[in-house]
Amino acid sequence: MQRYVVVDLETTGNSAKKGDRIIQFSAVVVEGREIKTQFTSFVNPEKPVPPFISELTGIDNGMLEEAPVFSEIAPRIMEILEGSIFVAHNVLFDLPFLQQELKAAGFPPFRGPSLDTVEFSRIAFPTLNSYKLGDLADSLSLYHERPHRADSDAFVTAKLLLACMEKCASLPVVTLEQLVPLSYSLKSDLAGIFEDILEEKRRHIEHLPPDMEVYRGIALKRKILPADDGPREIGRYPQDAVEKESWFAASGTGMEARPAQFEMMDHVREAFSAEEHVALEAGTGIGKSLAYLVPAAFQAISEHKPVLISTYTVALEHQLLNKEIKRLEQMLKTPVRTVLLKGRSHYLHLFKFEQSLKEPDRQYDAVFAKMQILVWLTGTESGDLDELHLSGGGKHFWQRIKQDGWHTDKKDPWKSRDFYLYAKACAASADIAITNHAMLCAELERDQSVFDGFQYVIIDEAHRLEQAARETIGKRASYNQMKYMMARLGLYEQKQLFYKLEKMMEKYGLKARLHAFECDAILQGLDAELDDLFGMLAQKVMRAKRETNGYQKIKLRIKKENWKQKAWQAVLLCTERVRASMKEISQALEERLSQLLSEKQMKEQTLAFIEEMYSFLEDWRLLRKNLAVFAGQNGGDENVVWVEGDLRALPNSLVIYCQPVHAGETLQKAFFSQKKSVVLTSATLTVGGSFRYFLGETGLSHTTKTVRIPSPFRFDRQVQFIIPNDLPDIGSASMEDFAEKMAGYLLAVAEATKGRMMILFTSFDLLKKVYQLMKESGMLEDYMLIAQGISSGSRSRLTKSFQKFDKAILLGLSSFWEGVDIPGDDLSCLVMARLPFLPPDEPVIEAKSDYFRAKGKNPFSAYALPEAVLRFKQGFGRLIRTRHDRGIFLVLDRRIETATYGPAFIKSLPPVRIRHLDLNGTLEAIESWL
Repeated sequence: MQRYVVVDLETTGNSAKKGDRIIQFSAVVVEGREIKTQFTSFVNPEKPVPPFISELTGIDNGMLEEAPVFSEIAPRIMEILEGSIFVAHNVLFDLPFLQQELKAAGFPPFRGPSLDTVEFSRIAFPTLNSYKLGDLADSLSLYHERPHRADSDAFVTAKLLLACMEKCASLPVVTLEQLVPLSYSLKSDLAGIFEDILEEKRRHIEHLPPDMEVYRGIALKRKILPADDGPREIGRYPQDAVEKESWFAASGTGMEARPAQFEMMDHVREAFSAEEHVALEAGTGIGKSLAYLVPAAFQAISEHKPVLISTYTVALEHQLLNKEIKRLEQMLKTPVRTVLLKGRSHYLHLFKFEQSLKEPDRQYDAVFAKMQILVWLTGTESGDLDELHLSGGGKHFWQRIKQDGWHTDKKDPWKSRDFYLYAKACAASADIAITNHAMLCAELERDQSVFDGFQYVIIDEAHRLEQAARETIGKRASYNQMKYMMARLGLYEQKQLFYKLEKMMEKYGLKARLHAFECDAILQGLDAELDDLFGMLAQKVMRAKRETNGYQKIKLRIKKENWKQKAWQAVLLCTERVRASMKEISQALEERLSQLLSEKQMKEQTLAFIEEMYSFLEDWRLLRKNLAVFAGQNGGDENVVWVEGDLRALPNSLVIYCQPVHAGETLQKAFFSQKKSVVLTSATLTVGGSFRYFLGETGLSHTTKTVRIPSPFRFDRQVQFIIPNDLPDIGSASMEDFAEKMAGYLLAVAEATKGRMMILFTSFDLLKKVYQLMKESGMLEDYMLIAQGISSGSRSRLTKSFQKFDKAILLGLSSFWEGVDIPGDDLSCLVMARLPFLPPDEPVIEAKSDYFRAKGKNPFSAYALPEAVLRFKQGFGRLIRTRHDRGIFLVLDRRIETATYGPAFIKSLPPVRIRHLDLNGTLEAIESWL
């Protein structure tokens, strides 16, 4: 019987080699798929424990004074580990750390096999959002008594190990038979577990669940189209407030009646009935999602007119699907047929995937992705990439097996089970389809769109629609992307796609016009030209370098007149040479593929490879086309072109972008004019009470119906708005001086609010300076200081860290100005360092300003100011998320009062009293308010 020892350590820091030490050790013994014993001990590190480690773990110096030193417990540890498999959550941290401590104490290293539960859980549960131990414990309902304590962490990791084993034991035999050979290429010693489970399952007769099938050796969920249950009765739409109140009360959802929500419901209902477009600003706390879902359901079920809902973020997509639609069904007392719609390339091409399993691939990322997909297929109904948590390398593998249509007329044996065709079939019978703005805008340029059947549309987070359209319609070409495509194709001796294609030609006795060695020569030349092109662009970016402190990406706008300059002509000529070589390769591949397709007898593996080659060729052509736009062809003054790169990683980080300056005309022509009714809603659509700016940006007529429904929150009772009168004016002070004064001010405020403070910045340079000054002050030893761009992690990870610690301060950049939801006491103080004007030299901002100037308008009042006001409203919206929240709102930029445009910002807020206070007055106000 295999014995596993699950180990967790708490340490003074991340590096044993740099002198960090263990402060707590715990080991849990697992045998026969059950937990047997646990050994835990504090360890005296013979050095002080850093304050942030004490804050994280709850272990302080006093608790370790009487604890044994490591050498005293080392014999016991060696005894426990004897003859076992070493298990840890992130084994590459715990095992080397332990080995270093054993070595320092004069003991031999552990030489047995090791297993990483991060790797195991990513295979067993491939759809989870996070594989951090605490998040896994939440997702899998594993009781985690004290996170960041070795005893609790080791016990939970042991439970996680058992949960992974149990999940794998539930997989069909055919899936395990494919996982076993793949598992030999993993980093951990997981193959033994898969072999044992498979051996055990083979001893019993297998009964597959009724919703699962095995087709061509792959186990997957059966695709069952939603049954048409005939007409569904949902009654009459509730007409007045009394009817709505009793309807909500009878629903059993326990939801309170909100007059503003009722008002919004009626406006959406009226827009659909009158078949008109409406822009609807709905303040925070209205219950916007249900306010549009209820009339959407009546439109779809009673009127038989399906409704499409588009959101900006994937998070809101899933919130609608997993939470709001369920609530809606409870209220209607009938199922609402809902489908999540994505672009074709989001779905798995099963034929290509099946053939990829037959390849003797040992490349780690590809093997790992194959294992994740095999497990995922036993549970997914959609086949949608966004469900999967793939690594960067796994996403590269996905490019090979994504669904992008059929390029041959030969029969695909998997067509009857194709996920994309299934999604389209579900959409055809859906009441409500949910998508995102990027997907919606990507379909605008297609002759036949997957959304053609939806004439009634709701656009949530509508303030982001024009930006999403610009980015989606726009083109991009990156150095890494082009190098990756080159590597996929490969020279003949590199044995990649080109080599496989040549071998296939030889097999069928076919000959192409361009010989393999000629193609090789073109590819080698192309590779060199690419390096030259991006090398020249890297030099241009370096010359454009401003004060970046080694962080910020440089964005260099390329105007039409640039191409006339001698220095840029070399770039233009090089681009043309790259495109010419790409065209030659494109033609050589096309010729070979069309010759192969004329063959009568063709194996499935050959057919799958041809499909993959055509898919590659499509991406290759698109890259070539995007380069044409960059070089000033097919574009015009209506486009903005720029190069972007990170100074620390040139030329690898370089990306060329080309976007329309204004996407409103495209939206009007390809979207609004094609739909009967579109409802656009958000909490921030107006500037100074007017929709004019929003309507102009999205291409809607100024006669479009507009509605404003204010928030039901009592901001006058929930918010203290303070403008400090003892800070320097940001316009007249130097950045260093302002940062110094600001840091001192914030340190005092942080003490008063006990952290729970978010500071919004518009510039990384200022954020970094303030962060360093606050950190170096020594006054925040008890506080968790988190800064975007400095602390590692995504926005959601930084937000979670902020919510986890009692005394936390979060310094955020642009992405924190909206879409961050921190209700309750976790956020008590919101600070704006500066008014959120976008940098005027950003390529898109500069091009937009040129666009308005050409129309005879003042770019500041027509564009820069309205954008800043909308961002200001979004930022303010982070503070009060429920009617019970209370908070302090601090704006440190005195221009909100001194500049002529200041009132535009103040007027954009709900009624709230403004106070002008010095630091002492501010601290007193905070004390009495919070």
